[in-house]
Amino acid sequence: MSRAQSKLLWILIPLFALNSITVFLYFSFRHHTSPLPFSDPRNRHFLTDHAPPSNATTPDGYLKPWPVLPSHLPWTRKPKDRSCEAYFGNGFTRRVDVLPPSPDRSSAGGWFRCFFSRTLLSSVCEGGGIRMVPDRIAVSRGGETLQEVVGRDEEEEMPTFQDGAFQILGSLESEKRKLVDEEFLGEYLPQGEIERHTIRQLVSSIEVVDATEFQCDQWIEEPTLLVTRFEYANLFHTVTDWYSSYAASKVTELPYRPHLVFVDGHCRTPLEETWSALFSSIRYAKNFTGSVCYRHAVLVPLGYETALFKGLTEDIFCYGADGKELWMNPDDHKTARLSEFGEMIRAAFHFPVNKPGTEKPASGLNVLFVRREDYLAHPRHDGKVQSRLSNEQVVFDAVQKWASSEHNNNSECKLKVVNGLFAHMPMREQLRAIQEASIIIGAHGAGLTHILSATPRTVILEIVSAEFRRPHFQLIAQWKGLEYHAIYLDDLYANPVVVISRLGRINRTESDPQQYSRRRRRKAQMGFEKEIIRPGNGPKPSRGQKVTVHCTGFGKNGDMSEKFWSTKDPGQQPFSFNIGKGSVIKGWDEGVMGMQVGEVARLRCSPDYAYGAAGFGAWGILPNSPLIFEIEVLSVE
Repeated sequence: MSRAQSKLLWILIPLFALNSITVFLYFSFRHHTSPLPFSDPRNRHFLTDHAPPSNATTPDGYLKPWPVLPSHLPWTRKPKDRSCEAYFGNGFTRRVDVLPPSPDRSSAGGWFRCFFSRTLLSSVCEGGGIRMVPDRIAVSRGGETLQEVVGRDEEEEMPTFQDGAFQILGSLESEKRKLVDEEFLGEYLPQGEIERHTIRQLVSSIEVVDATEFQCDQWIEEPTLLVTRFEYANLFHTVTDWYSSYAASKVTELPYRPHLVFVDGHCRTPLEETWSALFSSIRYAKNFTGSVCYRHAVLVPLGYETALFKGLTEDIFCYGADGKELWMNPDDHKTARLSEFGEMIRAAFHFPVNKPGTEKPASGLNVLFVRREDYLAHPRHDGKVQSRLSNEQVVFDAVQKWASSEHNNNSECKLKVVNGLFAHMPMREQLRAIQEASIIIGAHGAGLTHILSATPRTVILEIVSAEFRRPHFQLIAQWKGLEYHAIYLDDLYANPVVVISRLGRINRTESDPQQYSRRRRRKAQMGFEKEIIRPGNGPKPSRGQKVTVHCTGFGKNGDMSEKFWSTKDPGQQPFSFNIGKGSVIKGWDEGVMGMQVGEVARLRCSPDYAYGAAGFGAWGILPNSPLIFEIEVLSVE
């Protein structure tokens, strides 16, 4: 060894020893340091904060990252009340600090606050230094297999909270122990029409306690969602809970996918597979032994408080749009949030969401027929599913025969009919069938909620029996920007010829890129679209003038080719109204305003410019139905 090498070695050895001592001291100090107080989570991070006490444990220290989603938009904007952003979860803008975090980070203490939405009339609440005492929650254990609890009463599965079921560490002022009073609950967690508001009851149970009473058998360091569910075996209602949990995570700006604790006593169902995929881990409150303390807990609003559920009874005139388009051109009447969440579900099951076109078959079209089949759904279920279509198998066989015929007649159009027996398929396979489908057809039923995860070019054809005329899936399609068609039945029987005829029209348009492009441009427009059939040569009306028109309306029972009324029918006469005064539907007020006397035009009106969520039953106009009017302006006075 040369003299230079020897000298270098004597320099490196002390440096290595110094480095080793430094690392040892760092980790020794880190291990024995007490945890930081319960400060605002936006000023701390669970990956860089000090470790919990030596007796602390977590269900799983690893948190999944959020995936990158093409339709994602920042959740930090403050939208207008009753805008689409406000309806779909980004409207929790009124912050109420119930128990502010201590300004002195060196002193321990809990904190609690809520974010209230004036649009949804609900709150996302969160807090730190929260203790859960499972023995004070009256509910069944939860998480059992369905076979273990067949016949169990529903009441046993819904939680009842004793005072102090949840506690928060703080300083007691006088004799007050309750965190909030009835006035607070009424203003920020209103009961509304929800018969049993379990999150409201949970918040009502929270007591403020001092350090002598705040004793924890277990600590959970990472952010955790606390969720209570009702119709947990129904896909539609479960999707409302999934979405509410996702939105709450975004409203509270959680940097990673949180853990989740069910504060209810329901048994396991196949839908739990998706809960596990969406979030970092799931557990049941009654499965813990002893008290559990959360460094950061988020209380998720009920699924009944989401736009997905409220839209069944309220007018929510929102239309799906591309996320990038909305980023560049914000529009209060458009939303990309359901597309974002659909991508979240697909990404949670490791399907690609950032490569347009990879989700569809390389050639041809998949027609997915979503079927209803018997299965045991929950402990009180007899295993029999209520029929929504009396001749479903006959219709399915007819669709298969049609697809084969279309393929034989046109070798370039390869049609494959997929038998969507979802009740016994793993969730990943259900999602694969949905994302590969070009056309989804099915009778009204919870399985159609899967269209939430459909890709943008998917077309929906719903067969709606007279008994189940509810707008669940029409609204989801509208809010996602999917093309939607419906066949409305007089009973439970569907004429296969009618179904095949409608599928044929859809297929021809799907196979023709130019027709598809024109249709998408027309569908993307909300309000009304005007098509001139014959130009006029007279004056245009001004606001307040009396206008007389001939009119024929189309869209009876959701069929845009079926007339529901005409001034040219026997016994009818031209219709007169004062324009611009709100005496007629908005489509007429605005559409006729630009017409000349003598002009004949076709007005295509979106539901908000027609009869909205109420519809007009006397004329066969269904709730949330678009309409077409052919109008001739006869005179202006």
